[in-house]
Amino acid sequence: QVQLVESGGGLVQAGGSLRLSCAASGTGFSFNAMGWYRQAPGKQRELVAAITSGGIINYADSVKGRFTISRDNAKNTVSLLMNSLKPEDTAVYYCNGNFFGRYDYWGQGTQVTVSS
Repeated sequence: QVQLVESGGGLVQAGGSLRLSCAASGTGFSFNAMGWYRQAPGKQRELVAAITSGGIINYADSVKGRFTISRDNAKNTVSLLMNSLKPEDTAVYYCNGNFFGRYDYWGQGTQVTVSS
């Protein structure tokens, strides 16, 4: 059974930094793509950043220049370094792993709260 486990969320003041990490287990294959999504109260889940196994990266416009995604294909892990955090970054952040553009796996989510 494939599982994704996130860690690193928490409470931080505006302008601060957090690092989220996600580790996959239960599969001997590297995900074709891994990424981070977030969902704020009353809003839809949205893509924050994603990275393919080949290193192609996509960021949401709202986080470009502030967030950095990275992954270790051999370990099937993905991290998100979040700098210059803003109150509007407050959300539950979910790790995602995808095979072949068809099969999605999700972590349980980790809360990030940015106080003003």
